[in-house]
Amino acid sequence: MQPIRSDRHRWHRAIVGCALCLLATSTQALTVFACEPEWAALVRELAPHARVHTATHALQDPHHIEARPSLIAALRRADLAVCTGAELEAGWLPMLQQRAGNPRVHDRAEGMFFASDHVELIDPQPEGGGPFAGDVHAAGNPHIHLDPNRVREVAEALTRQLQALEPQQQQQYQQRWAAFDAQWQTRIAQWERKAAPLRGMKVAAQHSTFAYFWRWLHVDQVADLEPRPGMPPTPGHLQGLLTKLRSARPEAVVATTYQDGRSARWLASQLGSDTPALSLPATVTEGAPAPSLPALFDHLIEQLLAAHR
Repeated sequence: MQPIRSDRHRWHRAIVGCALCLLATSTQALTVFACEPEWAALVRELAPHARVHTATHALQDPHHIEARPSLIAALRRADLAVCTGAELEAGWLPMLQQRAGNPRVHDRAEGMFFASDHVELIDPQPEGGGPFAGDVHAAGNPHIHLDPNRVREVAEALTRQLQALEPQQQQQYQQRWAAFDAQWQTRIAQWERKAAPLRGMKVAAQHSTFAYFWRWLHVDQVADLEPRPGMPPTPGHLQGLLTKLRSARPEAVVATTYQDGRSARWLASQLGSDTPALSLPATVTEGAPAPSLPALFDHLIEQLLAAHR
């Protein structure tokens, strides 16, 4: 009779195992594909139980990403995709969506969230610029995450999207949003007090990456190192900027960490030893100096204050 009892035990274990598998499937964590690190960080604030895959990192230009097989596979598994929109990912996201074949994250589907749809954009270019105008965005500047007030608007809209996807957790999402909002508004007030000395500061910068950040803090970008948006600086353009800026020197020359910093360093050195070249992260970094959204704003403000005369 012992073999019969053993068989019963094996069947019992198999049934329990299948039940556990079904339970795990039914309570599977939300899977999120974030196009940029700032949105991955925001999702983790609002949905800490979610599994988040980030398509890009702080050393990559989010305009130009290769549609790698690993990204296609990640988007295929996603319940929700959180991206900037406003044509920032126009060169690679549509290809990912097509190849992933996941209807949940097609444009206008419930699982596709574009942050730029929920805020007002600055510097729209409705006429475009033609084939030689460079990186021109018709709807407006897409780098909205560098204004904390717009981050707050995005977070509120994203909370509603998460509640729609997981209605059984509506109350929990509302509680997390309320906690985030209270802390975020406190931080905004603290940042604005700390950055008050920067009002009126003049900088030269490569691209319009920090345009929202400058506008928020009333910093004036007096020159762009790029001859056209998204096109690398040229010797002729830099020489022209040097002539222009010698009579009205900026307090810093700024490039992002994903850009080649040689042009910024050359221009800063030509303007004088007291004009620093700053290499600043344009998004959340994997480690120091900006491993979270609050740390990103802390770091950017501290770097500008150090450069401010």
